[in-house]
Amino acid sequence: MTEITRRLIFGITVLCLFAFLIGGCGTDESVSNREAVSSDESLTVSAAVSLRDAFNEIGELYKSKTGKTVSFNFGASGALQRQIETGAPVDVFASAGEKQMNELAEKNLLDAATRRDFARNRLVLIVPANSKAAIADFADLTKTEIGKIAVGNPKTVPAGEYSEQVFDNLKLKEAIRSKLILAEDVRQVLDYVARGETDAGVVYESDARVARSKVRVAATAPESSHRSILYPIALINDSKNKPAARDFVDLVLSAEGQRILQKYGFAAAS
Repeated sequence: MTEITRRLIFGITVLCLFAFLIGGCGTDESVSNREAVSSDESLTVSAAVSLRDAFNEIGELYKSKTGKTVSFNFGASGALQRQIETGAPVDVFASAGEKQMNELAEKNLLDAATRRDFARNRLVLIVPANSKAAIADFADLTKTEIGKIAVGNPKTVPAGEYSEQVFDNLKLKEAIRSKLILAEDVRQVLDYVARGETDAGVVYESDARVARSKVRVAATAPESSHRSILYPIALINDSKNKPAARDFVDLVLSAEGQRILQKYGFAAAS
């Protein structure tokens, strides 16, 4: 066999191998495209951070029933509202307050026919589990030995709004104003208290239950001292996957979904 023949055979072999690899890459690309289509079918749910534990479990239940994955975006309801207003791709919004949902409705960003109240909560005053402070009532926050009190920022955090209403109605606001540490969301308030970085904090009853080994409830806010804490849920008008979104909302409202919410400290909406 001549050197030219050997080189020719080698060149043909390399070309065949290259063609095989290109064909394989084409197959991978097809799979990738199918996966991309599949991922488009996943659901995006923006929800108040106080719902994190309950909704993660409901999301697993939804996946077991439908085979579809739920991508959750948890945060302060006001911050999530702003994201939706600026065009964030969201299918379902679940808020810890009616105000945020009402404002989205006024801007025609919600599918109003799908809006439902699905849970209630209570506002509680918490202290670190090992706290020696004599706090048994909201009025005790005025004591000189109480230095820092964590609350949600009332501009974006519904729990912060409710806290402000409690302080106003109980005539405490001016006396404790300088002690307030504003947090980005209610779970940050919980973290501050759990780590002992503040002497007290105001969160939802469901949040206190999540960290029961690290915090204890010192008092529950009188229901007459703040607006009712209702959680509404609705589809976003621009949702690209409304049938799946409706299925998720239906699951939250179902007996199974409600049992999960109650397990994490939420009460029925009605």
